[in-house]
Amino acid sequence: MSVKKQIAALAMTGVMAAGCAVPSLAAAAPDGHTDAADTAAGANGVYEQWQEQWETIKNDWTQVSLSPGADDTQMNFAWYSKVRSVVFRVAADEAMTQSVQEVDIEGTEGPADKAGTQYYVCKATASDLTPGTYYYQIGDAEPVAFDVQDSSDGFSFIYVGDPQIGSSNELKGTDTEEFYAVQSASVCNDSFNWNNTLEKALARDTDASFILSAGDQIQTTKKKAPNKDATNSEIEYAGYLCPEALDSIPVATTVGNHDADNANYTYHFNTANTSELGSNGIVGGDYYYTYGNALFIMLNTQDTNVAEHKQFIEQAVAACSDAKWRIVTLHQDIYGSAEHSNEPEITNLRYQLVPYFEEYDIDVVLTGHDHAYSRSEILQGGVKTTQYTDDEFDEMLEKDMDAGENPETRTVAPGNIIPTTTDPAEQAYLAYLDAVMDTDAVQETEGNTAVNPEGILYMTANSSSGSKYYDLVPRMQTYIANRWQEDVPTYSVIDIDDDSFTINTYRTDNDEAIDDTFTIVKTDEDVIPFTDVSEDAWYYDAVVNAYQNKLFSGMSETTFGPDITMSRGMFVQVLYSMSGKPEVSGEMKFSDVKSDDWYYDAVRWAEQNGIAAGTGDGKFSPNASVTREQAAALMKKVAENMGKDTSARADLGKYTDANRVSDWAKDAVSWAAASGIMTGTSTTTLSPRSNATRAQVAQIMMRFCEAVK
Repeated sequence: MSVKKQIAALAMTGVMAAGCAVPSLAAAAPDGHTDAADTAAGANGVYEQWQEQWETIKNDWTQVSLSPGADDTQMNFAWYSKVRSVVFRVAADEAMTQSVQEVDIEGTEGPADKAGTQYYVCKATASDLTPGTYYYQIGDAEPVAFDVQDSSDGFSFIYVGDPQIGSSNELKGTDTEEFYAVQSASVCNDSFNWNNTLEKALARDTDASFILSAGDQIQTTKKKAPNKDATNSEIEYAGYLCPEALDSIPVATTVGNHDADNANYTYHFNTANTSELGSNGIVGGDYYYTYGNALFIMLNTQDTNVAEHKQFIEQAVAACSDAKWRIVTLHQDIYGSAEHSNEPEITNLRYQLVPYFEEYDIDVVLTGHDHAYSRSEILQGGVKTTQYTDDEFDEMLEKDMDAGENPETRTVAPGNIIPTTTDPAEQAYLAYLDAVMDTDAVQETEGNTAVNPEGILYMTANSSSGSKYYDLVPRMQTYIANRWQEDVPTYSVIDIDDDSFTINTYRTDNDEAIDDTFTIVKTDEDVIPFTDVSEDAWYYDAVVNAYQNKLFSGMSETTFGPDITMSRGMFVQVLYSMSGKPEVSGEMKFSDVKSDDWYYDAVRWAEQNGIAAGTGDGKFSPNASVTREQAAALMKKVAENMGKDTSARADLGKYTDANRVSDWAKDAVSWAAASGIMTGTSTTTLSPRSNATRAQVAQIMMRFCEAVK
């Protein structure tokens, strides 16, 4: 068994978790970290076994990395070889008899280790691939399988931030045995947790086409390495590449500030369509690739020549004009919410780049750098309204975040500068913070779905290895929709099809989501295929909303059935779809709902979350029509489950049939009326026990999404 497979077996034995081993010689990191030995994954001797295996792999510089090719018919490879000439083969079978290609690779001279061993940098591209399983072989090594996914009906990928392998090393880079011992222990720890994150992510998304990393693959820069020796980062690349999963799935890497001053980055990764535009002269420039119907533009913003980045975006968009989705990745968290997010250097970069992102119709921007998760609102038109330099407010930023003497690890910074301060420097700092909130850039969305938005979604990924966490800033920015930091590694699963971009983010310790599902929907504006819904119908906009947000479809491809009553099973399915269809498990409590019923998961979700109690005698009555008061009760439960305020009440006395509201439904109907979710069927009637039609439900759900967003 190979060393990697031994390590993978250990990982699966422990069902690995996140962490960063604290070397005995290093001080506790006030930024927070995860210790692998303290995680559930590292328990029962699993981490100790990992440490033993680490000793056999830490000096292996020859591990292969895969990167996305120019499109989904290609796969790129890079590796170090101890000999200059090597044969690279790709075949459709493990015996390597069904050859796809075979090429002789002549490596270029790369680094040499401290023992004087010379390594050669080798790169290759497998082409003309179609969906299925392939094998690659380097020289006479064992063939390794990799999959090419079918993207014709959509695809998915894993989005991670800052593996930064070795960052748990708090000892500065002195050329001492002490430093190297600590570095090895730190990399061992961080790679254990990095491996766990990948295992968890790929277990959840078994068909992921690739991984996208928002930068900082490793920790040690050349500038801060002992003797400024670039090879001191190679042990960290060994840790980064050691997960067995990375033998078989490509990673689209972004240049982070810890990668940028060391050519080793270019040796280890073979990026597609790489340009000199955006190059800092060391690690290459911007690059792009396409996958399915999406264009991915990867910017090296360690080079601050924004004009070159604009030029590259223009070229990439022109070359891939048919791509429906346009996604940019850069390292800096230009709309984040942790320690880096308020730095003038970051916000200045924001205001330089955002106009170009908007000019070229970018849909989503994926970033890292901040070691804390955040999701922005849909934003458009962020403009710099006050002038400042990149180095301004350094003292105030440090003062505001200062945890005091003997600081303890925390997740939200203290915010030491109070709003009522009379100090001019502090007042100027607070005015700056207010200016970069970008309140006017926030665009409204319907709940957690943005339909044909004009603006852009900005995501910032948390640490994927737990090697270092940063505190959230004390004042959440107006542009932030949600943020999270609990000092646990996270990863996101992103699904893309012809009409939607959907992101879900999970923590690695308990596999729970840390944020609601968020979806961007792209459809033809205000176009629905239903011939029985006229544009002047009172429910037209509601049907458009339901159709575009995929809350419920028509009775056929061309009919909506607006006057047909909706069943209880169908209504719960609508609520389940609106909630992002979270995963459910466990037994079904209702005897009249079977596992092959199309609404099975929805009813199980509603029962397990206290939303639907059934109709008695252990039954749900899924085929019975849902009444208007039942709909109100179910929606109130969903709102409460979302943590929304449901205290509003309306006076129902103006309705002549108010006495027909069932006692159990009075609070819910009163709340629905007060919230504008459910109005009367006339100016004087509520019709609480009348069956709800599909048109009424569409209208109610549109108002509900607006009321609880």
